[in-house]
Amino acid sequence: MAKLLFLFIIFFITLPLSLSQSTAVDSCNGIFLSYNYTSGYPIPPTLVPEDPSDQPYRFESILTILNTGLRELKSWQVYVGFQHGEVLVSASNAVLDDGTLLPANVGNGTIFVGFPERDLKTAVETAGDRSQMGAQVRLVGTQFGVAEPDVPLPSTITLANDGFSCPALTKLGSWMHLCCTKDSTTRSNITIGEDFQPLQNGDVTIMYDVIHSYETNYWTQVTISIHNPLHRLDHWKLSWEWKRDEFIYAMKGAYPSVIDSTDCIFGKQGEHYKEMDFSNALNCKRKPTIIDLPPTMASNSDLGTIPFCCRNGTILPPTMDQTKSVSAFQMQVFKMPNEFNRTQLIPPQNWKIMGEVKQDYQCSPPVRVSLSRFPNPTGLSSESTAIASWQVVCNKTESKGATPRCCVSFSSFFNDSVVPCNTCACGCKSSRSNICSASVPALLLPSEALLVPFENRTRKTTEFAKLHNRPLPKPLPCGDNCGVSINWHLNTDYEDGWTARITLFNWDETDIVDWFAALQFDKAVPGIQTMYSFNGSALPGISANNTIFMQGKPGLNYLLAEKDGKNLKKNPRVPGTQQSVLMFTKKTTPGIKVARGDGFPTKVFFNGEECSLPSILPSNAYRMSAATIFFGSPLAVVALLFLQ
Repeated sequence: MAKLLFLFIIFFITLPLSLSQSTAVDSCNGIFLSYNYTSGYPIPPTLVPEDPSDQPYRFESILTILNTGLRELKSWQVYVGFQHGEVLVSASNAVLDDGTLLPANVGNGTIFVGFPERDLKTAVETAGDRSQMGAQVRLVGTQFGVAEPDVPLPSTITLANDGFSCPALTKLGSWMHLCCTKDSTTRSNITIGEDFQPLQNGDVTIMYDVIHSYETNYWTQVTISIHNPLHRLDHWKLSWEWKRDEFIYAMKGAYPSVIDSTDCIFGKQGEHYKEMDFSNALNCKRKPTIIDLPPTMASNSDLGTIPFCCRNGTILPPTMDQTKSVSAFQMQVFKMPNEFNRTQLIPPQNWKIMGEVKQDYQCSPPVRVSLSRFPNPTGLSSESTAIASWQVVCNKTESKGATPRCCVSFSSFFNDSVVPCNTCACGCKSSRSNICSASVPALLLPSEALLVPFENRTRKTTEFAKLHNRPLPKPLPCGDNCGVSINWHLNTDYEDGWTARITLFNWDETDIVDWFAALQFDKAVPGIQTMYSFNGSALPGISANNTIFMQGKPGLNYLLAEKDGKNLKKNPRVPGTQQSVLMFTKKTTPGIKVARGDGFPTKVFFNGEECSLPSILPSNAYRMSAATIFFGSPLAVVALLFLQ
């Protein structure tokens, strides 16, 4: 008697059912399903009585699945036929079958799968332990138009696993239930999410294409593409999260950052694949990180020979080279027994991508899309299609307070002073021993100082200030601390046209390969005619027509590193430089005022990163009015006085 009482108490705590509900469970010898609406109330905005069908309501419900049969249920799946425009906000102990992250629109119905525990054991093998026999999914979300006393129940619930027969359900007020029994001849006809979605645009897209499928494993090709004309990735790292205990056995074209099979050996994978030599498996982590291979591996028969692979993690914008805007690799993925079916193909979730520079990308869940096509590797004109294709779209997010890595200085033919990069443009290390000021505006420079490292400019800068009777602050301002600086110099300004010179300086100790720069102007871009030493033009596909894109000529697209001077004792280190003159016409830009500001860029990008711009522009008291153009910095007034 005591034992029966104990079981009843456990039953009451874990599944708070009424007497009729308890009876329904006891009479089920299979898989018991129930959906219980527990509470809800209206939430803003208030649309009743004017538009009651669009009034949003919070709802809370409990989906229960319990194995009361004699066989363990592997990888349970339950379909819930939501029908009131529901937006699901949270779900405990389960995820959506298609991998969509919450919140998600589920108003047309959705399939839940167990997570992290997916298998439901029997009462026999657990001595009636309901925590192992069943799962409760607590649902919280928003539904539309169903107010009390009506109850927003789904149209149906059913088991989505193959091999079960589910009868019509029973509804009792806010509760509905049914019992599904084993039937090996029955296959699920639930087809949620089978419609292919159109391909989407984004800064970066990732395709997950299954190209070979077997009972226990499949081969997939992962393709990373950059679409933003001003973005690039260097030394990319790609990661995701397996949801069904999959593991990577082999790869071509890329490699895990850590080769580790211990999770397989001591986990569920090792229990099933008892004859497998896991020393050959590459990675068994739930969240692997993948890196590109170096170019030397491109022709390696074991690890390379994949088109667009092995570029050391560099992906360039399509405006530079379409063939270098893509990176691809293939991998062999092994599945677990409950997924053994060559048509059971599910991509990983929670994708993340980043480059050498800390770039924040927000990636969408994988979406099923039309099958990708690949050219025939033999060179024939035919194409092959993937077995299944998913797309992940990633867009760059702006990091608040991000520090630039490049800066710009301005100069002109009508002023002998260079407006330098801003003080601490690329950050300043805080230290009590600092003998410079991080808040004082940068001092104007003589043009020859641009080629001298900041730590060697003090003498030239102070002498130049004294020559022009400009005050010297104490302490002097700190440097810009940028690895790359760019000087934009107005060369000439005539009635029918004008010219400018751009100079790139590399102050780092590493060569910059395949560099590119982009400059945005308010009015000047339609007038661009010629760029002498670089390849460049107005950036196509930009409706505003306000951006000039430039890169080095073929074979010369290297910005060399800083190097020692000729005499280490007398000469400072010398930056790597590249320079070009740009010619503009005024015929296509009537009314342009070059010297008053239209001839200077409003934004500058180097290798996809926005550079810090000076707060003011060069001025000439004899050629310009007192209303000198500046960008609104509080420090501009001080610097403007210096200029005059």
